[in-house]
Amino acid sequence: MDPCRRKQIRWRTTLLQQCVLLLTYVVIILEAVPIDVDKTKVQEEEKDSGKVDNPDTGLYYDAYLRQVIEVLETDTHFREKLQTANIEEIKSGKLSKELDLVGHKVRTKLDELKRQEVARLRMLIKAKIDAYQDSGIDHQALLKQFEHLNHHNPHTFEVKDLDMLIKTATHDLENYDKTHHEEFKKYEMMKEHERREYLKTLDEEKRHQEEAKYEEMKKKHGDHPKVNHPGSKDQLKEVWEEADGLDPNDFDPKTFFKLHDVNADGFLDEQELEALFTKELEKVYDPQNEEDDMVEMEEERLRMREHVMNEVDVNKDRLVTMEEFMRATQKKEFLEPESWETLDQQQVFTEEELKEFESHIFQQEDELQKQALELQKKREELQRQQDFLQTQKQELEMAVKQMEHKKLQQGHPPSGPDGELKFQPAASQLDGNVQNHPVGGNQPLVPGNVPVQEAAARSDHVQSHP
Repeated sequence: MDPCRRKQIRWRTTLLQQCVLLLTYVVIILEAVPIDVDKTKVQEEEKDSGKVDNPDTGLYYDAYLRQVIEVLETDTHFREKLQTANIEEIKSGKLSKELDLVGHKVRTKLDELKRQEVARLRMLIKAKIDAYQDSGIDHQALLKQFEHLNHHNPHTFEVKDLDMLIKTATHDLENYDKTHHEEFKKYEMMKEHERREYLKTLDEEKRHQEEAKYEEMKKKHGDHPKVNHPGSKDQLKEVWEEADGLDPNDFDPKTFFKLHDVNADGFLDEQELEALFTKELEKVYDPQNEEDDMVEMEEERLRMREHVMNEVDVNKDRLVTMEEFMRATQKKEFLEPESWETLDQQQVFTEEELKEFESHIFQQEDELQKQALELQKKREELQRQQDFLQTQKQELEMAVKQMEHKKLQQGHPPSGPDGELKFQPAASQLDGNVQNHPVGGNQPLVPGNVPVQEAAARSDHVQSHP
């Protein structure tokens, strides 16, 4: 299995354990008993050197959830209360009230984390509204993005915020498998939809050839060795023999459990269980074969793990204890299991579901085509406006050139950008306004052909003799 997927599974399991500890939300329980602290404690990732970051859970609030848990774990008082809390205290909300007693620095950090998360969500929602303003948007779906915090109080992290965060995270993580199944069904329906649409583009002869090839590949994929029932004695003995290299006659369930409890924490988690099915999956899927789909292989692995969890995990905490495992080996289903039907032997979707899926696709395509036409019209309109403005600009430039040319022909100086003269008139053009004055020589005249100096003298005389 892909190492990244293994890390993601382990992180989801670890995070779910923390969620069960931190909140008022408890998954199916048979009776109110104290929490097993060893069972829910966080296990460190095995690593050669350096710190390995936990992979993303896939939740849209993954970073916020992770940071809140890390901050709460730094408070000694809260951590001690977690270890001694029982189911009734968690269900009644008594444990959540302990948040009021954590240190000031922890509350300050939680407040800041919440403000950052609210700001991030508001920015994302605004972007979605802007993006879908022409085609409409589901506002109820947008509000669901605030289910993991109390957005009515966006400034401080309170008890209600802790309740909402862990409830939402626990629910989402528990429904991860269901969501994955739904996505896989859509994947399969899309494959079939594209195949049928492709057949429509072919002539009759080529269409028959394609259909024959498709049936041949299906038959080839289904021709594989028998797949043992997941979690059965036969299936585990095969792992014992081929993967562990031990004598099948010496098969011992308790030894098997310890061998495959890789991190030696006393439990088989989701990752360790899925590793047990590799040999069975190799019987059906080969990445070198065209007819084998690796997406289907991962769905098959998930189905196997879910089945074993449903049969063995009595308290539904997504972990298998030694006691649960040994109890399961005494059941009839372990010794004499029914045959296991692989995905190729099952109908993943019905024709009605496919028709509904295709109808939704066609509707989306129509909406996209309408939007494309609207965008094309807007583009053409903008282009027309640009062409019109360009034409006006060219006409104005031509008119200005013609006016300048006409001025030059009439002997007028051309105008500058603000209408000022580009050069001063020559001295010969001022001869009509200049006289040879006997005192000051050539001087410009003021109105009335009076030399400037004489006009100034007259003005002084008038002021001294009113």
